Amino acid sequence: MSPPATMNALVLTPSTKSVALKTVPTPNPGPSEVLVKVHAIALNPIDTIYVQLPIAESDRVIGTDFAGVVAAVGEGVKDRKVGDRVAGFQQGACSSNERPGAFADYVLSDSDLLWSVPNSMSLRDAAAVSMCGLTAAQGLFYRLGLPLPANFPTPSIKPASPAPVPTENPVVLVYAGSTSLGMYTLQLARRALPKAKIIAVASPKHAEFLASPPYGADHVVDYRDTAWPEAVRALAPEGVTYAMDCISEGETAVGVNSTLADNGRMAIFRSPQGGGFPADLRIPPIYGAVWEGLGHDFGYGGPVIPADPTARAFAVAFDEYLSQHPLEPNPVRLLPGGLERVTAEGFALLGGIMVAQRGEAVVDGVKLKPLSGEKAVFELVPDK
Repeated sequence: MSPPATMNALVLTPSTKSVALKTVPTPNPGPSEVLVKVHAIALNPIDTIYVQLPIAESDRVIGTDFAGVVAAVGEGVKDRKVGDRVAGFQQGACSSNERPGAFADYVLSDSDLLWSVPNSMSLRDAAAVSMCGLTAAQGLFYRLGLPLPANFPTPSIKPASPAPVPTENPVVLVYAGSTSLGMYTLQLARRALPKAKIIAVASPKHAEFLASPPYGADHVVDYRDTAWPEAVRALAPEGVTYAMDCISEGETAVGVNSTLADNGRMAIFRSPQGGGFPADLRIPPIYGAVWEGLGHDFGYGGPVIPADPTARAFAVAFDEYLSQHPLEPNPVRLLPGGLERVTAEGFALLGGIMVAQRGEAVVDGVKLKPLSGEKAVFELVPDK
């Protein structure tokens, strides 16, 4: 059955900073592309940031993470067929380019920038993996230089990536270990360094969960204790070897940086300007954007960052790795209503531009339980 001529999509109008459900033409796959019937979408804070602070110059379909079933294939596609269960992510309105996002009935993707979802995993769970999974992999392997996990397809580490830090006793710190990014970081770090000491900074209520497989944190430090950096330094008296600040806002970056060994390395996911922290930290943090993996130019309203073929090759290899060795999906909070409820309920849960500014979410007079240690997911096609 051929896809319909039109589809529903959540479209941003930049001039009014508003998103509406609209009927738009269903795209057709070009060479090396596939059209995916979207069954589930997962929400990320970035989905709201560039609605509230638009950088798009014209109407755009928003949204990043998706999972679904291949509905049509373009010319030259040999690695995918109609009916395949797949997951991936798109950039949506998170760049000044014009590429559409994933919050729609159908989405286009390069055929090699998808991973194959095993039959044992629901598409709603798979929707929660792609963007944060690749962000974690880029941070750990592509930027910090951790050794690749066993069975990782070997292309493609960026030539400028450093060699692993020379130490017999590596210590990995994951700030915000119970976030989506934090949970994937913990999984990949444990796979890459099975004997390392891994410290997560998170809420104590998640401590037992984060200490269990597949996360494997050796210690969980309470993020609400203002002395958490001192607690980390007590656990790692020679300093942290590799650190991932999965929030990268204000005091989080300052605190994480203070725990590093002299030869330690730290990855951040917001720039000092965007995250509101000093640019002159003792050890310069390494910043990068997950969008590099999509292989297209991107920008935030200023200079355009050109496409990086090596970053794309790493993303392709990571999708191949996920297809053979899936990560444990984040715990999912399934929200009702499909696309129609994303902006009302989903965006209310995600909150404002900064994580620290999130307040109580109330929708239609009902107080919503805050997201904690889980991912907000909407189904467009219910799992059978």
